[in-house]
Amino acid sequence: MSAELGAAEIQGTTTVAEFPVQQSHTPPVSEAVVTSEPAPESVSAAPENRALDTRTLSRSLFHRLATLEPGSDEHTYVRDTLIELNLPLVRYASARFRSRNEPMEDIVQVGTIGLIKAIDRFDPERGVEFPTFAMPTVVGEIKRFFRDTSWSVRVPRRLQELRLALTKAGDELSQKLDRSPTVAELAVFLGVSEEDVVEGLAVGNAYTASSLDSTPGEEEGEGPLADRLGYEDLALEGVEYRESLKPLLAKLPPRERRIIMLRFFGNLTQSQIGEEIGISQMHVSRLLTKTLTQLRAGLISES
Repeated sequence: MSAELGAAEIQGTTTVAEFPVQQSHTPPVSEAVVTSEPAPESVSAAPENRALDTRTLSRSLFHRLATLEPGSDEHTYVRDTLIELNLPLVRYASARFRSRNEPMEDIVQVGTIGLIKAIDRFDPERGVEFPTFAMPTVVGEIKRFFRDTSWSVRVPRRLQELRLALTKAGDELSQKLDRSPTVAELAVFLGVSEEDVVEGLAVGNAYTASSLDSTPGEEEGEGPLADRLGYEDLALEGVEYRESLKPLLAKLPPRERRIIMLRFFGNLTQSQIGEEIGISQMHVSRLLTKTLTQLRAGLISES
């Protein structure tokens, strides 16, 4: 931007904005923009005046950027100046997400990406102020960051959007009903099934995760989370025996195998087994004893 352009666009401001002269073959963007009324030495410019200066200067730089060839040194300089000049807009948008469990520096960086995209797409001839144009892009970039990267467990986008809709519907129905809405009421309000509501409510547990080694800070006597979750499965010990018995049972004659199944899986008595097969209870007892001895010997030999 030439000195004449800077004076024409920024006339009447209350501060002095200086830009370094580029040491390149291309002409400098601006060596100085001098105000007509110097600001008092002991009193800083009012926030309204600073915002007006930033907006006016950004408008001048955007007009200058439109005349430059992309990729040139001067184009890069003006673009970088616009980014630095509008970083307060990113910080303002990022403050809305301060309660999220993410470092504010990361949120500002993501918002800066949205600011750069807005600068590259902005057309100063359309008559729209840049903050009005850029804010949806910056906020959208930050929301996309939370949607795609901040979940501890990746869930489908449909469920993420359903969770947000349920949160909004829950707040609205709570005000109307003066109580927490039921699953059925949420389903009717959103026009979805109750199964979808339950799934959407449960998906909120996937947003954050706790370490199994974490210990509660307020409760005394509690151990790590891994010691307080789950239980010992007593049936786990029998898995090895069942897997070892499968090939041995397959080798038994059909009648002996059926007796074993009726006795230990059907929970029938020896008399009931005798009636089922058509033999005496004494005969069933002898066959059971013989078969169990054979199976026990097979297990011992394999071990």
